[in-house]
Amino acid sequence: MAEMYWIIAIVRPQAIEAVRAELLDMGCLAMTVTECSGFGRQYGKVEVYRGAEYRVELLPKVRIEVGCTRGELNQAIEAICKGARSGHEGKIGDGKIFVFEMGESVRIRTGETGRDAL
Repeated sequence: MAEMYWIIAIVRPQAIEAVRAELLDMGCLAMTVTECSGFGRQYGKVEVYRGAEYRVELLPKVRIEVGCTRGELNQAIEAICKGARSGHEGKIGDGKIFVFEMGESVRIRTGETGRDAL
C-alpha cells in the first residue's frame, strides 16, 4: 500500500476558508488552491438578469490539492468534508474529493523527499 496520497477536492468558493481552517486544525502544513469552474449533477443553474432568464452551465468552484501520508488520509478527508458541507445534511454542489496514490514528492529547494517534502 502507498505511503503518500494526493487529495484533490473540488468545493464551492465560499467553503474555502472553512476547509482551510479544518485542514490547519488537523495539522496540514501546505495546500494548493486553484479557482476553476465546472458542473456535476446540478448541470448548472438558471439565473435571471434584467428580467431575462439565462442558463449558467459552468459554476465557479475551487480546487484544493493536498499531499498527505496514509496515517493522515482519513483525517484530511474528514476535515475537507466538514469544512465544505453545507449545513448538517449537505446540498447538491458541495463538491467531491478524489484520492490518488502518490509515488514520490521532492522539495526542490532542499532535495528532501517523501513526507519531509510535504
